[in-house]
Amino acid sequence: MMKELSRLIVKGGVLSPGELKSICLTAEGLGLDTISFGSRQDILISESVETQKLETIDKLQVVPAHGQGSVNIVSSYVSAGIFSSTSWLTGEKYLYVLEQFRTHPQLKVNITDPKQRLVPLFTGHLNFIASEHEDYWYLYVRLPEWDEAEVYPALIYSWDMAKIQTTIEGLLQEELESVEMIFDLVSDAVDTNNRTIDKPLQVPFYPFPYYEGMNRIGNDKYWLGLYWRNNKYDLEFLKAMCDLCSDCKIGKISITPWKSFIVKDIPNESKLIWEKFLGKFGINVRHSMLELNWHLPVANEEALKLKKYLVSNFDQNDISTYGLTFAITENAKKASYFTSIVIEKNEQPKALSEFKIRETYNLLYAKNFDPNTREYITHVQDIDQVELPGLLMELSQLYFEQLGTERDEDKIVKSDSESEDVEVYQCQDCLTIYNEVYGDATQDITPNTPFSELPETYVCSLCEAPKSQFIKTTHKQYVGQD
Repeated sequence: MMKELSRLIVKGGVLSPGELKSICLTAEGLGLDTISFGSRQDILISESVETQKLETIDKLQVVPAHGQGSVNIVSSYVSAGIFSSTSWLTGEKYLYVLEQFRTHPQLKVNITDPKQRLVPLFTGHLNFIASEHEDYWYLYVRLPEWDEAEVYPALIYSWDMAKIQTTIEGLLQEELESVEMIFDLVSDAVDTNNRTIDKPLQVPFYPFPYYEGMNRIGNDKYWLGLYWRNNKYDLEFLKAMCDLCSDCKIGKISITPWKSFIVKDIPNESKLIWEKFLGKFGINVRHSMLELNWHLPVANEEALKLKKYLVSNFDQNDISTYGLTFAITENAKKASYFTSIVIEKNEQPKALSEFKIRETYNLLYAKNFDPNTREYITHVQDIDQVELPGLLMELSQLYFEQLGTERDEDKIVKSDSESEDVEVYQCQDCLTIYNEVYGDATQDITPNTPFSELPETYVCSLCEAPKSQFIKTTHKQYVGQD
């Protein structure tokens, strides 16, 4: 059974050592020994603590157990500088963007880099995903009542993101049937510096990274990832770690969606100090990949017990799960998956609630074992727990057989890129592209509108150069991607 926990909102999963220490001191004063982390990069507090007492924690909003309220903004700030990234999206840029969100969102907001794998791209209601154009983002909208995410028909400027989020939330009382309707209503309500989408979002595939231990950044710094399998982080350790961060002039600590955290920018000369510090507290920083990459419901003892059972079987059979991620869920219809493989516990039929019947599970896996495809394939249904280890090993072997081979999307890109260049029109001032296939939603130009039919008043969506500043050129068209 899953316990209800109060949550502390930590915007973007980023906080300073001083803020974390303040949380630890408050939690300690309330009689707690540990805190936990949530899958949306927030902090979870025991259900035994009264909400009013939690409100003594400065600067952080508290969402009480059993209560409705704000949800945390997820960001991939934690990946910046240590994993693959879009060149313009630095750690500082994330912090500037997050600072624009002055109110607490009611919708789930994700702010992510498509080139990293640690933080999910599409698990929010409003998913801002970095484009190749500096300070411009794709927006994938999936409101709570929608079945699928739809792409907003324009790229959004960094400094408009918070404005668009609050505007969309203000429209929720209306029946928002499509993303085009949202775009029209937002455009009527606020002025924004949108940019034309000149090509679809491309999300590269990388195996899931190892995010624990002491790892080098460049020549003079390290980053440290810490994971505790029971998700109960000792307050004494955390307080001492915050003090060490301050001594080493480390400004930020990052919570991951995997109920762990990362400390970046540890100076080279302090590496030994940190290693001795971890040794003093007996901290394990090299958990097996078999048990590291799991997403479980928080404070759910049954799910934790099932994970231990499965990991033990993997270990006994010497199975590798490198690059794979797993989730255990009881909420099949409401779950927003972001793992390679999902173990879905079936609900007991209400008509049989008085009887004790065997628990059964379904196994699903992401297309190409890539959660960002947002497409899950059912592998088996209604199986007993004892059957799970063998079937999971079977899926693991299937993953490694496919690894390194061409994925369906890659084949489409390769064949089209070899054969198709399309004519586009490019602004000579800022290099923005007008692609007739996409039109220009920022100026109500519908898709498939020839450049010659644009009104003479048409201007560049970015720099407002006149139509006469556009010249015809060629551009690779990657057909078949969305």
